[in-house]
Amino acid sequence: MEDVYVARQPIFNKKKAVVAYELLFRDGAVNQVPVIHGDVATKTLLANTFFTIGINALAEGKKTFINFTQNLLENKIPLLLPKETTVVEILEDVQPGPALINSCEELSAAGYTLALDDFVYAPELDPLIALADIIKFDFRLTPATELNADLKRLPIDRLHLLAEKVESIEEFESALQMGFDLFQGYFFCKPEIVQGREVQGFQLNLMMIMAQINSGRFSLKDLENIIVRDMGISYKLLKYVNSVFFARVRKLSSVKQALVYLGENEIRRFVSLVAMSRLAKGKPDELIRMACVRGKFCELLSDDARERTSPSEMFTLGMFSLIDAVTDQPMDKVLGELPLTDSIKLALIHKKGRLARFIELVTAYENGRWSEITQLAEALKSDDAKIPAFYLRACQWADTAKNAV
Repeated sequence: MEDVYVARQPIFNKKKAVVAYELLFRDGAVNQVPVIHGDVATKTLLANTFFTIGINALAEGKKTFINFTQNLLENKIPLLLPKETTVVEILEDVQPGPALINSCEELSAAGYTLALDDFVYAPELDPLIALADIIKFDFRLTPATELNADLKRLPIDRLHLLAEKVESIEEFESALQMGFDLFQGYFFCKPEIVQGREVQGFQLNLMMIMAQINSGRFSLKDLENIIVRDMGISYKLLKYVNSVFFARVRKLSSVKQALVYLGENEIRRFVSLVAMSRLAKGKPDELIRMACVRGKFCELLSDDARERTSPSEMFTLGMFSLIDAVTDQPMDKVLGELPLTDSIKLALIHKKGRLARFIELVTAYENGRWSEITQLAEALKSDDAKIPAFYLRACQWADTAKNAV
């Protein structure tokens, strides 16, 4: 099978720490999990979709929520996946007949975690509620009165309640007060803007470093001077370059060796990451990880696009696409004070210009809006068959680099 598209969406606990990822995927031109009959075909699907693509790397060892259709459940396909890391999402359109319930009973008895997706109470769902470990509510589409009524019908003392499509801090706080303990959505990417709050001096200095080191005017010697003067960066750099990501046999023991081995562009990325991590102190780790994914993803996409752009400019574009959430300041206010290119500012502030489509494509992939990805790739004159591999590489780089800092 070719062109396996997989995106991940984080699932948080009450402390905004990531405890799992939901995997959104399609294969080829099919916009959902295909209905496959026959063990051989299904094993091939799972092997290509989950194992060949490196699903453990994509999920970073955390639990993975995976949607299963009625057909796949009745054929007990989830049993092919590891129970320790797989959360079986039962789609809202299933018909809870004897075959489905028997399969879910077997999955539960085998130790699998079961989640009911996009839950709306109906009496015929009672057998599945009795087996479920997690109930997912669409927090935006479900009216508050209906949601409260459904919660009263559920044995919430033994269930985890997951609010999905939580898109603002206010919605997160509201779900928290209602008793939800798991949260999915992009609320963590939204700034908590307070009137009168200013960009702090140390924040501006860190952002200046990020902007300057990714400009064409900053030399490798300048980078080396920054690193050797900062013991923290030096330590983290050596930890990073000796990580399993690079699979080195012999360890590197000096900053100079690391600089030579990694090269200028990789060093720029890493110092940017360290600066961003310091800038976002107190924010969810996933915010920094996503900024890193976007930076690397934009860089890889631009390398394949017909219109050539600077790798450092594209990395900066992706990293700074979340700077408003990191600083809790409006995008125009933050970027107005930085020496970034007009193209970056136009794309991030006004969502216009030659670079805006790259950010559109990245966010479309994050959300699994597959048809948009094809259209945007065509507009960029990019091969959309390569995009899944770019995303996987970006996730692997971001996870490794983030763990190093």
